[in-house]
Amino acid sequence: MELAHSLLLNEEAYNQLGEFQKAEFIFEWLRFLEKLLPVTSKADVKEKQKKLIEQLISLLNSSPGPPTRKLIAKNLTVLYSIGDTFSVYQTVDKCHELIRSKDDSPSYLPTKLAAVVCLGYLYKKLGRILGNSFTDTVGNVLKAMKNAESQGRYEIMLSLQNILTGLGPAATPCHRDIYKAARSCLTDRSMAVRCAAAKCLLELHKEAVFMWSTDMDNVATLCFKAFDGSNYDVRIAVSKLLGTVLAKAVTYKQSTASSRQNLRIICLEEALQLLGTGFLRGSAGFLRASGDMLKGISSVSRDVRVGITQAYVVFVYTLGGQWLERNFSALLSHILDLVSQSHPKAIQTQMDAICCRRCISFILRAIVGGLLGEKAQIAAAKEICQAIWKLKKVVDIVMNDSNLETRISTADVTASQHVLVCALHELGSLIHGLGTTAAPLLQDSSTGVLDAVISVILHPSISVRLAAAWCLRCIAVALPSYVSPLLDRCIERLSALKSSPEAVTGYSFAVAALLGAVKHCPLGIPHGKGKVIMTVAEDLLCSASQNSRISVQRTQAGWLLISSLMTLGPAVVQHYLPRMLLLWKCVFPLSSKDLETERNRGDSFTWQVTLEGRSGALCAIKTFVSYCGGLLTDEVIQRLLPPLPCAVDLLTQLPSIHKMYGNALKTPSVIYRHRLYELLALLPAKTYEGSFCAILKELVADFTATDNQMAASTFLLPPLCHQDDLLLLGPFLQETDHRFIEEQLLLGSNIAGGSLEYDPYSIYEKAEEGDSVPKPLPPTLSVISAAVRLFGVIFSHVAESQRFQVLEKLLASIKQTKGLRQQTVQLNIISAFSSFLKHLASCKGSLGPEEVRRPALTLIMGALESSNPLLRCAAAESLARLAQVVADSAFTAGLAQVSFDKLKSARDVVSRTGHSLALGSLYRYLGGIGSTQHLNACVGILYTLSQDHTSPDVQTWALHSLSLIIDSAGSLYHMHVEPTLSLVVMLLLTVHPAYSEVHQSLGRCLNALITTLGPELQGSNTTVSELRTSCLLGCAVMQDNPDFLVQAQAISCLQQLHMFAPRHVNLSNLVSCLCVNLCSSYLLLRRAVLACLCQLVQREAAEVSEHAVAFVKDCREDFISDINIKEVGLEGALLNVLDKELDQRLCQDIRETLNHMLTSVAVEKLSFWLKLCKDVLAASADFTSVASVDTTQEEEGAKDDDVLTSESDEKPHPFTNPKWSTRVFAAECVCKIINHCENAGRAHFDITLAQERKQRDSRDDFLVLHLADLIRMAFMAATDHSDQLRLSGLQTLLIIVRRFATVPEPEFPGHVILEQYQANVGAALRPAFAPETPPDVTAKACQVCSAWIASGVVSDFNDLRRVHQLLISSLTKVQAGKEAQSQLYNESASTMEILAVLKAWAEVYIVAVEREKKQSDTHKQILKITNSTDENHGALTSSANGLLDLVQVDLGTLSKLWLAALQDFALLTLPSEYASQLPVEGGAFYTAETIENARPHYHNSWALILYATALWLTSTGFLVVDADEGVTNLSRPVTPTTMCQDSTSRAAVKSPEDVNTDRFHLILGISVEFLCSPRSDAAMENITACLHALQAFLDVPWPRSKIGGDQELGVELLNVLHRLILTRESTDIQLATLEVVRQVIFASQEHVREKRRSAEVDDGASEKETLPEFGEGKDTGGLVPGKSLVFATLELCVCILVRQLPQLNPQVTGSPAVKAGKPQLLSESGSRLISAALVILSDIPAVCSPEGSVSVLPTILYLIIGVLRETAVKLPDGQLPLTVAASLQALKGILSSPMARAEKSRTAWTELLRSALVTVLDCWDPVDGSQQELDEISLLTAITVFILSTSPEVTTIECLQKRCIEKFKMALDSKDPVVQLKCYQLLLSIFQFPNRDVSYPYIHSLATSIVRKLQETEKTKPESSAELQVIQEGIKVVTVLVAMAEEAHRACLVTCLLPLLISFLLDENALGSATNSARNLHEFALQHVMQIGPQYSSVFKKVMASSPTMKARLESAVKGNQESIKVKTTPKHAKNPGKSSSIQLKTNFL
Repeated sequence: MELAHSLLLNEEAYNQLGEFQKAEFIFEWLRFLEKLLPVTSKADVKEKQKKLIEQLISLLNSSPGPPTRKLIAKNLTVLYSIGDTFSVYQTVDKCHELIRSKDDSPSYLPTKLAAVVCLGYLYKKLGRILGNSFTDTVGNVLKAMKNAESQGRYEIMLSLQNILTGLGPAATPCHRDIYKAARSCLTDRSMAVRCAAAKCLLELHKEAVFMWSTDMDNVATLCFKAFDGSNYDVRIAVSKLLGTVLAKAVTYKQSTASSRQNLRIICLEEALQLLGTGFLRGSAGFLRASGDMLKGISSVSRDVRVGITQAYVVFVYTLGGQWLERNFSALLSHILDLVSQSHPKAIQTQMDAICCRRCISFILRAIVGGLLGEKAQIAAAKEICQAIWKLKKVVDIVMNDSNLETRISTADVTASQHVLVCALHELGSLIHGLGTTAAPLLQDSSTGVLDAVISVILHPSISVRLAAAWCLRCIAVALPSYVSPLLDRCIERLSALKSSPEAVTGYSFAVAALLGAVKHCPLGIPHGKGKVIMTVAEDLLCSASQNSRISVQRTQAGWLLISSLMTLGPAVVQHYLPRMLLLWKCVFPLSSKDLETERNRGDSFTWQVTLEGRSGALCAIKTFVSYCGGLLTDEVIQRLLPPLPCAVDLLTQLPSIHKMYGNALKTPSVIYRHRLYELLALLPAKTYEGSFCAILKELVADFTATDNQMAASTFLLPPLCHQDDLLLLGPFLQETDHRFIEEQLLLGSNIAGGSLEYDPYSIYEKAEEGDSVPKPLPPTLSVISAAVRLFGVIFSHVAESQRFQVLEKLLASIKQTKGLRQQTVQLNIISAFSSFLKHLASCKGSLGPEEVRRPALTLIMGALESSNPLLRCAAAESLARLAQVVADSAFTAGLAQVSFDKLKSARDVVSRTGHSLALGSLYRYLGGIGSTQHLNACVGILYTLSQDHTSPDVQTWALHSLSLIIDSAGSLYHMHVEPTLSLVVMLLLTVHPAYSEVHQSLGRCLNALITTLGPELQGSNTTVSELRTSCLLGCAVMQDNPDFLVQAQAISCLQQLHMFAPRHVNLSNLVSCLCVNLCSSYLLLRRAVLACLCQLVQREAAEVSEHAVAFVKDCREDFISDINIKEVGLEGALLNVLDKELDQRLCQDIRETLNHMLTSVAVEKLSFWLKLCKDVLAASADFTSVASVDTTQEEEGAKDDDVLTSESDEKPHPFTNPKWSTRVFAAECVCKIINHCENAGRAHFDITLAQERKQRDSRDDFLVLHLADLIRMAFMAATDHSDQLRLSGLQTLLIIVRRFATVPEPEFPGHVILEQYQANVGAALRPAFAPETPPDVTAKACQVCSAWIASGVVSDFNDLRRVHQLLISSLTKVQAGKEAQSQLYNESASTMEILAVLKAWAEVYIVAVEREKKQSDTHKQILKITNSTDENHGALTSSANGLLDLVQVDLGTLSKLWLAALQDFALLTLPSEYASQLPVEGGAFYTAETIENARPHYHNSWALILYATALWLTSTGFLVVDADEGVTNLSRPVTPTTMCQDSTSRAAVKSPEDVNTDRFHLILGISVEFLCSPRSDAAMENITACLHALQAFLDVPWPRSKIGGDQELGVELLNVLHRLILTRESTDIQLATLEVVRQVIFASQEHVREKRRSAEVDDGASEKETLPEFGEGKDTGGLVPGKSLVFATLELCVCILVRQLPQLNPQVTGSPAVKAGKPQLLSESGSRLISAALVILSDIPAVCSPEGSVSVLPTILYLIIGVLRETAVKLPDGQLPLTVAASLQALKGILSSPMARAEKSRTAWTELLRSALVTVLDCWDPVDGSQQELDEISLLTAITVFILSTSPEVTTIECLQKRCIEKFKMALDSKDPVVQLKCYQLLLSIFQFPNRDVSYPYIHSLATSIVRKLQETEKTKPESSAELQVIQEGIKVVTVLVAMAEEAHRACLVTCLLPLLISFLLDENALGSATNSARNLHEFALQHVMQIGPQYSSVFKKVMASSPTMKARLESAVKGNQESIKVKTTPKHAKNPGKSSSIQLKTNFL
């Protein structure tokens, strides 16, 4: 293929190829040429132009295929537009010649068509140049069309369209001729030709004025005829033509027509009348249509009506949204008039009426939902409301007029019903879409929406009553606050008007619809409503028999209410279950005998009522089973079963009852059947086994009934076919934007679409996706559907022998019928059998023996050769299922052989299509094809069939089957890939585009082949490269196909290719293709585009975005007007599409794509993304009105608000009135952007750093620089009308506050950046606390409030008070208690709100306490340092105290509420077996009925409330107990409801001690229960808060005494904490845990200490020996695991230590000794953990008895020394690692423990401590011959700690002392000055030790060494500060020794020291030039000499006298020193003479 990439065709390479390869080669060359020509220089093109044209024209003669001829034409056009045009006329003549040729053979046809296509493209591009010859061309082309077949007519129409495009106004002379030709083509028998003609006429109308003036009527009539018998594509094309032409006519300006007097101007009324006439009368002439209507036949075919419906929509869309807003009133009245009584014939049958209503609803939904913004939609809703009021008045007059003369017939009243139904449905959909933004509409009393809807509930027509009920449901879903009031209103009216049939049905429909809405309202309805409804329902059922006039209505209403009540779910239904089961039991007779009696006794009317009641009861049970599966226990099932046998008996007797009582019972009996079948299909089949035979008989009778003539394959079969196979039927069954109306064409002319009136019980069900209203089918159809499902269930459970009989009977019944009847019976039976096989496969059952297989196979084979394509699809699927359930390879092979044989012999299309699909489906459920032989056979046959050009159908099915086989064969198919790919490409190049279904199947094959090749497509060898080129070539052909499904396939294939071989797919071209189709009018194409985009942006978001913008910039001006990619980028375009799109699945894909783009590029394109979101949020129509909520704000706040609202751009807004859902998405995007920035770096949250980086590189962008925009967006969202948007806005605000709270403001040090936005935050929060705000919004606002206060942004007391005031208002609401709660929502909603308020207060209180604590600590430190505080600190303290003071006011109330909430939470966490112990009436904040709904809210907020309560109890020290608290009964805490009750009603008075104990156990119980097993998803914040609560709790003596006194409690707590440490890795959690452990140990210490003290006091005089031992270990020293606190603590500490230092575990090191390894420096977090654990270890002995301490001491010492040993790493400057410092501290704590000196343990301790010292000393020893890299300083310090902290007997034994002295000697001799320095310091402390036994040996051994070392330094002066410090420290040691020495030896020491000191002195000359070190040493030595001289004057004088040099040196140094002092002090005084005097004055003044 590379040889094809040249400017001229490589003829040499071309001639060597085979026939098919030539076609592929030519196509590849032409594709390359198309890209190459525009970028080649003109000179090069002109040079080779002649040769190129010759080559291209010669190709015209080579019978090119459709894609090739298009490319030849395009290249010729480009060639002439770039190069010379002199030979263009020759080319045109050549084309004329080819067209005029007399050769009519099929082989010559492609050449003629190629010439036609060439002419079209040449004129399109070069129209003006070719202007002279166009009349000839058009004449030739039109002449050719007279004899052309469909392909020719198709190409000619498209060519004429191109000619018209190119010539523009110049083509006027030929307009009429073209118009005539296109007219005939518009009603052509070929659908493709009709489409092409519509496109041609659409182009023609741009210049041909007559089309939309004088000939407008003819054009309309022509279009109506074109709709007749059309398919979906034709309806799309023709409706576009008709709508556009009419729009052009209406918008044509009068002024321009003045020159053409004969022009007919068409006004809006005429245009609408034209469409209306077509809608009502169809495509026939006026006279014929009216004649038919007089005869009572409606002649309008459905496809005409559907086409015109689409034309209405196109008409309005073309005119645009603004036009619609202006003309909505006129348009609405016209559209509604189409179904009014002024056209009774259009709606004379129910079927026609339903179809017309659907069309009207579709028009309204499409134009109102798709074109209008929210503001305009509200105006539209008002208009619709007015229309409802007008009709209501008409109906009222009719119904109330008692004068019979003037009374209009009821027929007229019912005629208004259809208008009302359409109006109500649209009103409902409108409000549903608007959501809570519709609130102002409903509050507007002048419109009276609710009154209007409720008033028509009493309409005489049932359809209107149902429509009104559905409308109410839509209102309820949109505005959940209306559900409860509407229910009350309807129930009240229902009870009041119980005797009116209309009222009973109407209001029961309304109540049922509203109950159905509850599941869509998260806040629910009050629980009590269920009780009221149940009572009303029972009342209706009981009173049904009292008045025969309304018996049926009351019965229906009663059961309808009960059924709808079941949708509320198990939590509600369980309370009414016994009552419902009782009703269920009573509705059926107890035995078959009673049934017999009943049958003989009744009459037609009583049977009607009875059947209605029983159908209702069955429906109620069905709904119960569907919605309350959780309640379906064995016991309940047993109670459901008794009436079932009787229900089945009645089913079998229905035919005889029907005969007996006449036709009135027909519908009720069908409904009864339907209900029973539905229920049985849901129940476990085992429960009604005994009735199988009876039910099967009835089912078989239903399938074969003689009176059922409705063949409804399109609703029965699709669910039973495989989704892939339904693609064979084209757009017929696929989802489209017009599915709502197209659906009625599927069902056939004798079946209407579904409608609510067919089954009122569906009013509470959810509408299917894509439908605005449920559409139940007529009972006769739905009963068959239910029978099919039930047959599948029952037949799977019957005995195999019975299956054979039933199947034989079914086969016989098919044979016995003929014609249409036979088709219906066959259809029903195949549906049932498919259902059975599907069910059998799902429950892994077996079909049975050979005899059952035979009839099954006969049944399927018969259907496989049916003329109905759907039936063939179902049969192929059944065959696959049959192979699955038989699961026998021989049987499967036999099935395949049958199809092979058929395909070889059969010549009819039906057999060939059916059996080819059977081959493809056969292995679908068998895990794929395993046999190569079978695969080869299949592929061979399907290749042949797919090339059968005589039948496109056979080609389509064969290729589809081939795609299934490719999928099934997987890697086995590799050997066939090349030939198959060649076949696919060949067919793509040769099959005409008109056969779009063949191209669709080819697309599926190509997709399957790409999947099979998979990642191999990345390969670089020749074979793979050729395969890849073929795939890309196939995609290119499909992309150019006019059919949208083929284009969707092309995009899907390219998506696959991009996934497997991304480098080989041209991303730029692919993105261009996606941009073009992003706003396609075809749903499936848009879905394919989005699926592909979604995949691309996951890898290459930035590139995709850039390509899209580049493509739009390079494009012509007229590209896609809908989306402005150039302005707002691809992201903005997607947001625009999201806003307009009505398909929910597609919306989800768009959101996903945008999320991927955001994740990839939002941080890099920060400004762009934030601007997008801001534009969407700011485009809200009502924003300005909403933003002005903040009226109470002070001036600065008001200014800020103005800033937020007054910004208005001059240029048009990129987003016009986006929907609330789009704005919510934008707000969510802002939150995601902030999160991504958080992960992207610190600069996003540091303004100084951001500004610096921005100055360095202006392209850098940081979030903090956009803070004002972020706040503005959050503010806009939080103050919107839409509740969802308010929630999103508050969430955004919360994230902003949390992320930016600590960002400092560089311009004002000490302040934070958020401070300037206080007013905005306050204004955003205030509306959320208004009384009418929903609880979820208030709850979220509370969260923001607490975060804002806690963030510390606001320091000013008054500013703080403003937000705090909002929290106070919510607290007041909480205090009001249950009685004052809103009755709008479920009780759990108020639980949520109350707990949110309490949690918010808890957070504020916690922060206030923490802040105060922090500041008091700082305060103490400052006091220590300076003994005074500065003003700034005082201000800080006051702000913290201010916050605490604010909370303190309400703390009394809050503490009670917090305790009540914790009490509730404790009850709710009890295991289910304790459910009986829960309070009957519920807790403080939840009711018993809503317990399940309340649980999540408690789980969400308990932790912070617990912490706050613990802090409060800590602050009171557990000692203060309220007066009314003392009399609390803890099982029912002080709650809002019991707070003010009289104390006499309380339980017995409790002492403060008891109250405290209860509180103690409550908090400890909740903590332990939670920490015991926190769920894996438990928030870290909850665990941390719980641990902090325990810490606070144990800070106070009283709780500590409780824990200390109850050892079991302590052990349990420690075990729980141990488990927490094992399961949570977080350092913060582990540290907090260790802090709690430390406090528990401390509590135990206190307890032991207290017991010892009291024992000493008690025993006073008695001898110490008799004192009992306190502490663990008692007299024996034994510790019992599981009961010992010490053991539990050790376990926990070991766990922490070993996790950080595994070497400490003897099992790891393989030896119990502390073995030396290389020491390691731990991370900061690890060090902190180890330090905390060591602190705990050092506290343990204090908890033990002396014997106990001996037991644990070895372990503790092992661990402490182990840590020292493993972490003693050398650090610079002699610093100690944190762990070493901690281990030394712990060691000191242990060594100085009183236990070391206690009589009973002293000896053992001494031994153990000696061993420990030996262990430390051993650390120096080399291991395995290598010296250790341990830090000597750490070890020396450890030795010193031993020497100084233990009793002398430990360290004074000679061998140990000797070793210790050795180590110090080594250190003194160290080369490292730092080690020497530390050694001197340690020795100093040892020398000064008061016990001489300890210190003297060290002095004796080391003093001489020290003096000698110092004398050595006399010669080598210090060079560094470290050496200087060593000398200074040495001198200090000797000075101390001098002081300590006995008088006799002191003189000697001074004699040694003085010369040394004087040797360091410098004379005044040397002092000036000396180094810093020498100077410092000089000063130090001089100071010491000055001190020693006076102290030991006699020795001093003696030494001085003996050495004159020394004396002279000293004198010189002293003199020099005095001089320097003088120099230093004099300038100071001179500089500031006034300073001393000012001081003097002050002093004197004092």
